[in-house]
Amino acid sequence: MKNSNKSLMHVLSISILLSISSSSFAELIMDASEGAVLNWSSEDAQQLLNGDISSSDEATPQGSTKITTSVRSSNGVVSHSAPQTVQILNNSRYSTQPVVNARAALVMDSQTGEVLYSKNTNAALPIASITKLMTAVVIADARLNMSEDITLQSVDFAGAGGKNSSSTLRAGDSMNRAEVLLLALMKSENPAAAALARTYPGGRAAFIAAMNTKAKSLGMTSAHYYESTGLDPRNIASARDLGILVSAAYQYGLIRQFSTTPSYDFNLGYRVLKSNNTNALVRNGGWNINISKTGYINEAGRCVVMHTTLNNRPAIVVLLGADSSQARTEDAMRLMNWTSQLPKRI
Repeated sequence: MKNSNKSLMHVLSISILLSISSSSFAELIMDASEGAVLNWSSEDAQQLLNGDISSSDEATPQGSTKITTSVRSSNGVVSHSAPQTVQILNNSRYSTQPVVNARAALVMDSQTGEVLYSKNTNAALPIASITKLMTAVVIADARLNMSEDITLQSVDFAGAGGKNSSSTLRAGDSMNRAEVLLLALMKSENPAAAALARTYPGGRAAFIAAMNTKAKSLGMTSAHYYESTGLDPRNIASARDLGILVSAAYQYGLIRQFSTTPSYDFNLGYRVLKSNNTNALVRNGGWNINISKTGYINEAGRCVVMHTTLNNRPAIVVLLGADSSQARTEDAMRLMNWTSQLPKRI
């Protein structure tokens, strides 16, 4: 379903959030006219609204992931809802399907797990900066102090997999962890993702271990992470597994908000870094997109993952290995328009 008021919804969500008096909720202040500083009210700031998830050791069907949601009440007490199992189901009953350019593609009903469209969904492929979605999940799980200042170091610009890290940032730039995460998700800044791993308790090695542990706990059977940015082509996952990751990431209000912020001006003290979302569909505001992450390296091609709402259906869209940014956008719009024509969910 198209929604031309995406930017307005961001403003409204912030206004609602600021009206909450409890210190157990994060307060996000995004005012470009005041220097665009992210301020946080408590150590629970990584949860922007109320999205916690926890893994279960209980057995789940092959090809599925169990996601347990929880809601933090105004008094800070966490109450867990009944476990929700998102099972990847193959379905070929939709015969007239669009042709996509990408090497692999998936459209899945995020509530039922029904696969509406699939192309090479089990092939493990390089995922480039889609990696940063798992980086964000690990940061959110760690409950770190989001107001803590992080200063970028030269090592954060070293890149990975033999690639240099192109960036508009500079060594010595300093901002709080919330802003670093926003840069990683919205603008896909590689040094930001590298700094998040470097400043994680136990350092980079512990962070990468946490990424792989999380992937395993979610049932992402083909996924493997070697670093936090996506520059290393050995970071791989299937479209199926990325569907699972997007479903899990949707449980975090912080990731929903940051990954779909259209633009933001970062006040670095000596300069203001004007930044836009890497996803044209988010920048243009024509779709109701709840989660977004793009990616590109030569080995991966152009990639994108999204959680959106199409004709009253919560849907996950995954595209891996498109030939160009334009082809990726056209593939996504083709799939989203097609899905919007499917019968509404009851």
